[in-house]
Amino acid sequence: MTAPGGPTPAVASPVAPSARAVFAAAHVVADPFADVSPDAPAAVDWDTTLAFRHHLWSLGLGVAEAMDTAQRGMGLGPDTAAELIRRTAAEARAVGGALVCGAGTDQLAPGADLPAVAAAYERQLAHVEECGARPVLMASRALAAAARGAEDYEEVYGRLLGQAARPVVLHWLGPMFDPALTGYWGSADLDEATETFLRVIAGHPDRVDGVKVSLLDAEREKALRRRLPPGVRCYTGDDFHYPELIEGDEHGHSDALLGVLDPLAPLAARALRSLDEGDTRGFRRVLDPTVPLARHLFEAPTRFYKTGVVLLAWLAGHQDHFTMVGGLQSARSLPHLRRAYELADGLDLFPDPGLAAARMARLAEVYGGQGAYGPRGARV
Repeated sequence: MTAPGGPTPAVASPVAPSARAVFAAAHVVADPFADVSPDAPAAVDWDTTLAFRHHLWSLGLGVAEAMDTAQRGMGLGPDTAAELIRRTAAEARAVGGALVCGAGTDQLAPGADLPAVAAAYERQLAHVEECGARPVLMASRALAAAARGAEDYEEVYGRLLGQAARPVVLHWLGPMFDPALTGYWGSADLDEATETFLRVIAGHPDRVDGVKVSLLDAEREKALRRRLPPGVRCYTGDDFHYPELIEGDEHGHSDALLGVLDPLAPLAARALRSLDEGDTRGFRRVLDPTVPLARHLFEAPTRFYKTGVVLLAWLAGHQDHFTMVGGLQSARSLPHLRRAYELADGLDLFPDPGLAAARMARLAEVYGGQGAYGPRGARV
């Protein structure tokens, strides 16, 4: 399968990073010609979506599938997410690509009680395991709404971990990514929430491969990872402070499961090769300059970062349109998108700078703008 105007899928790189476990949360590519209504199931361009996963594997990165970057809960429904997991798992087996997949409760209608939440989790957990992938137990809006306190989280997660066939990744997504998750783990006080989170892990340490923490608080993540049981990884989901967290300190380091690695994949792969060689300065020299772009993509309202991610995939030639599931391409302003282009161009992220400039100019014209863009973001 080949992405229109994009790369031909390749076998997974035989040299994945060895110093860190790294997964890029990948976006989905919409079918721009599908006749769908706002409340209809998402129309996905499967060939181009899967080709992008091959692009990530070819660089040696793992893929985190059906996560929030793939618009779970923002256009991508549970049935389509299940099909996405099934298809990506088959591709991963074919090339030996590393894969983790999200399991959640997004099939539930509002007002579900705790037993319904647990049952919904169980169905999605079983599907991920049946597909042969490692599950990521995603933070659940339904659980946040139904739980009365910390004990309810401990009950639901304890039940799931007790029946998981293989170690899972626990997912803590902060309210900056999804306001419906405010007070997750039973308290809006992050210190109290952390204690509950750690009790859940301590109850089943052999069933937890790691924790994905997306709180955009580097010091809190460092403190948390020092308290994890031996063998439990901390996968950073901090798209603001990832270079320092992945590099680590004398007390340890974070692995990574990041949405920002979708557009940054080539640079991340280069940086990780330096880290594998023990060259931490080289690692930071490549990755530190990417932070302004990441902070721009993830600026508030943070949950709309996917729009910039898909823009950059289009500009880089991985897909031939800038259309998103649910029409989310309209979630960011033209000045925001233009700045994302300029920052990415300054990082040499576009294989064909001329193509990127031409596409950015076409987008500006759609908005009614005048002028064109040259390489390095210059107006011409």
